[in-house]
Amino acid sequence: MDLRENIERVRAGIAAAARAAGRNPADITLLAATKTQSSETIRAAVAAGITACGENRVQELTAHLDDDAYGPAQVHFIGHLQTNKVKYVVGRVELIHSVSSERLLRAIADRAERMWLTQDILLEINLAGEASKSGFPPEEALAAARLAASLKGVRLRGLMCIPPAASAPGENLPHFQKLRQLAVDIRGEMVDNRVDMDVLSMGMSGDYRDAVAAGSTCIRVGSALFGPRPPMSPGGTAPGPSLPHD
Repeated sequence: MDLRENIERVRAGIAAAARAAGRNPADITLLAATKTQSSETIRAAVAAGITACGENRVQELTAHLDDDAYGPAQVHFIGHLQTNKVKYVVGRVELIHSVSSERLLRAIADRAERMWLTQDILLEINLAGEASKSGFPPEEALAAARLAASLKGVRLRGLMCIPPAASAPGENLPHFQKLRQLAVDIRGEMVDNRVDMDVLSMGMSGDYRDAVAAGSTCIRVGSALFGPRPPMSPGGTAPGPSLPHD
């Protein structure tokens, strides 16, 4: 695997898709999804030009932060977040993509307010109503956005989605278009938070070109950069230290 070549290949794909859609490639963030990657691999990715990394698991996030693996790159949290793990994430990442329920939203806001900071967040939208996935139903997104805007500890930056697994190119384009329109509609209804809502997190290794065409500002790419993921430990997580007990 040549990590630098992979990064350049994905950036070229972003640029081509952006130009075809009449967009500026510079407006799209390539977020390296570093799930199960080692600190050494993350450092190599940052050295090769990655400016933002996204972690799926709190345990890996904590280990890599303690190891200073990300260096100057931004760090985002993109995986499912349990309310009892909020304390390990708030204030340690630039953006939480996966705010999927009112309970989690309030927990993040409460933690951030007690830390005297404002945590940037995205609302995760379950576009297809999949029982296996978290997220607000589209019809509840506006109410969730208004709630987020009313909470002191968070700043709503936009929306995120994980569409159904696609079996063919272009299959997820309608889902991406739906999320973009939902973001436009919500921004139109907001009063105080409208300017802040500038992020659409959608698109992964297999469909990022369609996501860019539909208006994504942040694509979350793992295997297209790093190749197949390293094996998990028997416990279902990547090797690393356990979380502190506090």
